[in-house]
Amino acid sequence: MLDFRVDKEKCTQCGQCEGDCPSRIIVLNDGGYPAISPDKEPSCLRCEHCLAVCPAAAISIFGFRPEDSTSLEGHFPDPVELETLIAGRRSVRRYRSENLAPELIDKLLTVASFAPTGVNKRMVRFTVLDDKAKVARFRDELMEGLVRLIGQGVLPESKAYYARFVKVWEKHKVDLVFRDAPHLLVATAPKSLSTPKEDCLIALATFELYAQASGIGTLWNGIATWAIEEMLPEMRQRLDIPDDHAFGYAMLFGRPAVRYARTVQHHPPQIHRTP
Repeated sequence: MLDFRVDKEKCTQCGQCEGDCPSRIIVLNDGGYPAISPDKEPSCLRCEHCLAVCPAAAISIFGFRPEDSTSLEGHFPDPVELETLIAGRRSVRRYRSENLAPELIDKLLTVASFAPTGVNKRMVRFTVLDDKAKVARFRDELMEGLVRLIGQGVLPESKAYYARFVKVWEKHKVDLVFRDAPHLLVATAPKSLSTPKEDCLIALATFELYAQASGIGTLWNGIATWAIEEMLPEMRQRLDIPDDHAFGYAMLFGRPAVRYARTVQHHPPQIHRTP
């Protein structure tokens, strides 16, 4: 049930909800008020455009009410500040040895869950190691697995450079894979979706920007991603990732132990304009 409700005292019968509905299932009834017939409800994308677009705050759906939403007027970030956030984003490889508050982790993940997904399926699953001790145990197990692969001579040729990470770890206990980060986040999604991996990457990109705006450092961890997904499937099982899920990517996060002072500079982007 969509639980589509219209406050007739507020509704101005402007038709904005009807015109903006992606599935075109909202129509103005004989009284001029928006409605969705029961036979059209299965076509709803659950996008909530109707709730968001109504200028009079007259529409509720799925039990969500407009008065519980945040008004966009005056609340969007300044373009210059947003540009600085994007240009000043850094891959953080030095972290403080402290856990983030559980409430902050929940907030970061909640905001990331607003990221767009294919056909608005919204089925990205966040697997998070929320304690530095958990990350340390997971790291130790993963490094033991890599040591085993090297010892058996079955490390993929394309991943031969992992031997250097293992050597540094065994000799100096320097962690070049997880960078002593207190937290690990893995995004996965059902393989049956139209865009499972893309959904995960967009969600992690959203997580990263909000995290960095909140003073939290992040690192897209390809080294851990390939080790978990391609070389040590038991580590995927260790994280309880469902077999029918596509692996998106792994990301480290935590309080940074480094402070960057300015944005960097790049050459102009590659842009191709078709004739």
